Amino acid sequence: QVQPVESGGGPVQVGGSLRLSCEAVGYTYTMSCMAWFRQIPGEEREGVASINVDNGETYYVDSVKGRFTISQDNAENMVYLQMNSLKPEDTAMYYCAAAAGNCLAGDWASKYMYHSWGQGTQVSVFS
Repeated sequence: QVQPVESGGGPVQVGGSLRLSCEAVGYTYTMSCMAWFRQIPGEEREGVASINVDNGETYYVDSVKGRFTISQDNAENMVYLQMNSLKPEDTAMYYCAAAAGNCLAGDWASKYMYHSWGQGTQVSVFS
């Protein structure tokens, strides 16, 4: 299976920007949909954005639309999450995930469709 490896998190001021990177290591043919999730301790893991590897179709949770952009570099097996206009409520551990099936509008945000997860990278937005 593919193993996602995240990087790029850290502290950032309100209104600032960060770009998270996710390298897909291993059997990349097993990934059709790549996604970013985030989680705050004690809360459910939340789908933030996803991208279909074959056609680049993207999905976003409403709270990040217009601020975050998910993109990919298939030649390098990389997925990125550009985060702009960051808010304190964006503070979380961010995880990259891979699914064998395509991202679909109805279920891309369900953590159960993803078979591989990275270790996470912490994003902390401070004022």
